[in-house]
Amino acid sequence: MNQDLSIVQLVMHASFIVQLVMLLLLLGSIASWAAIFRKLRALKKIKVHNEDFERDFWSGASLNDLYASAAQNPARGGPMKRIFASGMREYQKLRERRIADPGTLMDGARRAMRASYQRELDAAEVNLSFLASVGSVSPYVGLFGTVWGIMHAFSGLASLQQVTLATVAPGIAEALVATALGLFAAIPAVVAYNRFARDIDRIAIKMETFIEEFSNILQRNLGVPAPAPRSAATPAAAEY
Repeated sequence: MNQDLSIVQLVMHASFIVQLVMLLLLLGSIASWAAIFRKLRALKKIKVHNEDFERDFWSGASLNDLYASAAQNPARGGPMKRIFASGMREYQKLRERRIADPGTLMDGARRAMRASYQRELDAAEVNLSFLASVGSVSPYVGLFGTVWGIMHAFSGLASLQQVTLATVAPGIAEALVATALGLFAAIPAVVAYNRFARDIDRIAIKMETFIEEFSNILQRNLGVPAPAPRSAATPAAAEY
């Protein structure tokens, strides 16, 4: 048996099943790293868009002007901007139908914002389940490869008259490479999953807070045909 215990030699001399397990784990690791980098960029983009919209929203701009801007470029805005646009769209549609009941107006706007909020949250959570699967399954896949490799190694030693550490070590080392690859794939996926889940929870809390704050602004403006002019320092002036 080859005594070279380098990683390449161990992989090359492993049994077919163990090599297949190693390949599967390597592909899973590459896919998880690709998902990690995509999610990092996506969450950063969401945070930047939300911060930009919040700054515009609380700058004293007219709600109608903000809605016109959001309606013109719905794909370029962040989740918070699309939630705002959904609420304003439903609110204005109900007012155009001459619905004056405050409860009906607020319920319609809140339902529209909640539906948009759920869509945005689902989009933000894309690939999280994949990372969770890689993090939880990879160690067991690696362990399967290790057990199979050890069984294969010992079955090959059965025909030998004298078994020493030098004859056992290469086979055991080949099998343990599968466990190492399983951990290599699982650890980054678990760390990234926990980080992204925490970031998404924070984003969700900020969006829920915005929904409540915007609902309060709409509530205050119900039944006001011509609001008094507001200064630039006054948050989110409304004009209807």
